[in-house]
Amino acid sequence: MIETRELYDLAHTAAAPLLEKTRYPWEALAGISDFILALGATLSPEEYDHPAEDVWIAKDATVFSTAYIHGPCIIGHGTEVRQCAFIRGSALVGEGCVVGNSTELKNVILFDGVQVPHYNYVGDSILGYKAHMGAGSLTSNVKSDKTLVVIHNGREDIPTGRKKVGAMLGDRVEVGCNSVLNPGTVIGRDSNVYPLSSVRGVVPENSIFKAQNNVVPKSLA
Repeated sequence: MIETRELYDLAHTAAAPLLEKTRYPWEALAGISDFILALGATLSPEEYDHPAEDVWIAKDATVFSTAYIHGPCIIGHGTEVRQCAFIRGSALVGEGCVVGNSTELKNVILFDGVQVPHYNYVGDSILGYKAHMGAGSLTSNVKSDKTLVVIHNGREDIPTGRKKVGAMLGDRVEVGCNSVLNPGTVIGRDSNVYPLSSVRGVVPENSIFKAQNNVVPKSLA
C-alpha cells in the first residue's frame, strides 16, 4: 500500500494536480518548486498576501514575526506558523496546518490539517491529511553513504533515483516524540509510531510500529 492513491486522499491538498500524475508519491518531489510557482501565480490577491518573491500566505493564516519563510512557498488558509519556524523553500503548506517553533521545512508537501508543532525537521517528504509528528521527531532524507535512496518494501526494493528522499506519511499517521524516520520511509494510512523509534522501510496501514521487527495490526493490539 505505497502508491499515491493508497496513501492519500487528494481532496485534501492543493498539490492534487501534481500528485495525481504519479504512481509513487516520491516521484512528485522533483516538481514541488515549479508547481508552487505556477500555482502561486494564480492565487487571488484578495485571499493571499505576497510579502516576498515567490511567497504567498493566506490572509487568514497566522505567521509569527520570528518565522523565516523563503520561496517558493505557499501557506494555506488558517495555518499557523509559530515562533522561529524555518521554511527554507519549496514548501506547499495546506490549510489548517501547524508549523511549530523551531520546525524546519524543505521541499515538502503538507496536506491540510498536518501538524509539525515542536522542533521537527521535515525535508523531501510528503505528509498526508491530518498527519502529526510528535515533538522532536525528524525525517532523515540523505543516507549516510550518500547513495541513492531505495524504498524497502518487504522483499521488494524500489529505486527512487534520488539522493534525497525523506518520509511519505499517509493520511492520519501519528509519529511519536523523538522518532527518526530514515530515508525512504513510507507509513501507511492511520498507522502509529511509538516514541523514540527508528523507522525504515514500509509500515503497513492501520498498524502500530513498536520496533523495527515489531509491527502489529491495530486490530491485534
